[in-house]
Amino acid sequence: MGFRRLIFRQQIEKKDNEDIEQLSTDSGSEDSSNIFKDPAIATYYSEIYDKSQYECRHLFDPEFTWTAKEDKQILRKNDWYVTFWTLFMFTALDFDRNNILQAVADDMLDNLNLTTNDYNTGNTINLVCFLGMELPSQLISKKIGADIWIPMQLCLWSIVSMTQASITTKAGFYVTRALLGAMQGGFICDVCLWMSYFFTSKELPFRLSVFYIANPMTSVWSSLLSFGLLKIKTGGLMNQSWRWLFLIEGIFTLLVGIVSFFKMPPSPAQTKTWYRKKGWYTDREEKIVVNRVLRDDPTKGDMHNRQPVGPRELLKSLLDYDMMPIYIVRLLGDIGTSPVSTYLTLTLRKLGFSTYKTNALSIPYNVLSVITMLLAGYFSEIVNQRSLIIMGTPIWILACLFPLRFWAGAQVNVWGTYALLTVLLGHAPIWPLTISWCSANSNSVRSRAVSAAIVNMYSQAAGIISANLYRAQDKPLYHKGNEALIGIAFGTIAACLIAKAYYIFRNKQKGRIWDSLTEEEKLRYTTETTDEGNKRLDFKFVH
Repeated sequence: MGFRRLIFRQQIEKKDNEDIEQLSTDSGSEDSSNIFKDPAIATYYSEIYDKSQYECRHLFDPEFTWTAKEDKQILRKNDWYVTFWTLFMFTALDFDRNNILQAVADDMLDNLNLTTNDYNTGNTINLVCFLGMELPSQLISKKIGADIWIPMQLCLWSIVSMTQASITTKAGFYVTRALLGAMQGGFICDVCLWMSYFFTSKELPFRLSVFYIANPMTSVWSSLLSFGLLKIKTGGLMNQSWRWLFLIEGIFTLLVGIVSFFKMPPSPAQTKTWYRKKGWYTDREEKIVVNRVLRDDPTKGDMHNRQPVGPRELLKSLLDYDMMPIYIVRLLGDIGTSPVSTYLTLTLRKLGFSTYKTNALSIPYNVLSVITMLLAGYFSEIVNQRSLIIMGTPIWILACLFPLRFWAGAQVNVWGTYALLTVLLGHAPIWPLTISWCSANSNSVRSRAVSAAIVNMYSQAAGIISANLYRAQDKPLYHKGNEALIGIAFGTIAACLIAKAYYIFRNKQKGRIWDSLTEEEKLRYTTETTDEGNKRLDFKFVH
């Protein structure tokens, strides 16, 4: 945990130092980016915040100013209280979601008389249930609050994870995979929406990259823990060590879930409570947090944090065609190398490595993935690009998939194959950039809540597809599966280019209309238009 904390602190401080240098001494109303400098616009949004009963509306102040030093201090607090704890919760999810990989390396399939196709089916069931709960979970979160629903999710799936220690049949395997997926579905998008309450759209991509390093780093921790956990044998049913893996890691995540009830405030203005009397911020800092976020995106106050998304609003967000390019990029990009990583432990076992060596050999590619993901998040903010940075991932994948597809047949070079797999799987995942891309292009809390769920539904759909690309009849080299992955990588590159072209076109299309308006007409449009979210003429898409 110390290593992970050091990584994100160093990277965040370096990035924030550069960003904050651009702030003026008084970074509030004197900042040219303060949309509320115009009294008419300030009054317009103030009325919106009052009407929606926005929980931070009492802190809204168009003329409030603060220093660059205070801004930097707020970011540090947010990173410590928000970014680090979301990373910790995501780590808990990944322990319970991915420990199946270590269990499989310990002959779980043989113990339960399961084939690799049964394993594929179990993964598919898990992903279908995960996908099915994405949107319902987000709607529940908006109704009762992320601060309540997210810890509840953690506790529920932890209990399911622990029950995996007692499965003895194929049916039991399928049922636990289904329940685990259902309980975990929606967690990621729920957390991402909660994080957006504390950070600006410019700061969010890198914070989400830090959040998402839980995926590869949990694989590292799981591999290291498995050295000890997979040696526990007590006789009887629990003589199979993989059962202890599920039980002990489930207990750990249950504790994380319980603590999360006390670590997640409903909003920046609600950090003070009976067990945290001083809260996270001083009264002045609370005001800074709220106003810096609203000046970046005034629409973040158009709903309060216990306001559900109604049927009409839900339908409008579901039919938002302007978000479709991002969803398609996520679908194709997430298929990427998923089958390769899912089958990695089985592949290494078939190459002759022992259970313990197999788990240890999965560590290097996860460390490499952490580095590339953080770099991608960092550079996306530096160059203010999403599509082109994301496109680097399928290009990386293609460079490794071609030699993997045409690797020697009968005389496989074991260490050469391992090295190629390590480089292939060390690419930068596209998860954080697509989530922040959706957040930036939503331009309303309603749309942001729904789009975060939908983009993750496309991710789970990608998982369902990828879970069935490697088939038993194609083993051990899975040439047909790798040919499909090559085609999908080319499709991802095309999708990134098309997405960028589409958003450039939409910005120009709206820009022509906006530029034709007089200053008076622009002000009247800003305060009177019925256009919502990303359909507003004064909104530009990020690409």
